[in-house]
Amino acid sequence: MQYIEVEKKYMVPDAEALKTKLRDLGAKPSEPTRQVDAYYNAPHRDFLAPEAISEWLRIRTEERGSSINYKRWFPVDEIIKTHADEFESKVDDVEAIRRLLQMLDFQPLVTVDKTREEWQLPNAEVVFDHVLNAGDFVEFEFKGDAETIDDATAQLDEFISSLNVELGEQIRRGYPHILLGREH
Repeated sequence: MQYIEVEKKYMVPDAEALKTKLRDLGAKPSEPTRQVDAYYNAPHRDFLAPEAISEWLRIRTEERGSSINYKRWFPVDEIIKTHADEFESKVDDVEAIRRLLQMLDFQPLVTVDKTREEWQLPNAEVVFDHVLNAGDFVEFEFKGDAETIDDATAQLDEFISSLNVELGEQIRRGYPHILLGREH
């Protein structure tokens, strides 16, 4: 399922309880890293126009390097999305990419400034994000083998349930949605 992302995001009321469970499973955290994500709107179609936003273009800058990323969530016309096509590539010269987008009339939308801590397990990645002006979250992303999106989702749900840790409200929108005040 290369280029397809299946993930679930929650508010995290007690990150330490979840981190303890992850340690018990043999996971270790990465060093926290600051990520600054600049989101852009396209000149040929307005990503914000639909009732439910279904696509983003992002430039991420962090100590490890920079990347450009495009996501399109499905089902496109539904409020609740189940998965996304995701295309991401490293960028050697982030300023050149910013200028390229500016010259092509892509407009800055919002910047998400967060601190991220990643935990790797064989079939899932768990990340803890502190998002400036938005709060604390945990994301679970499926990293195993699956034949279908439904299978990947079921495996991810089973993993989350097996943790037996109380999570906060499930968040069905991205950080840009939150910072822009969008519900969908």
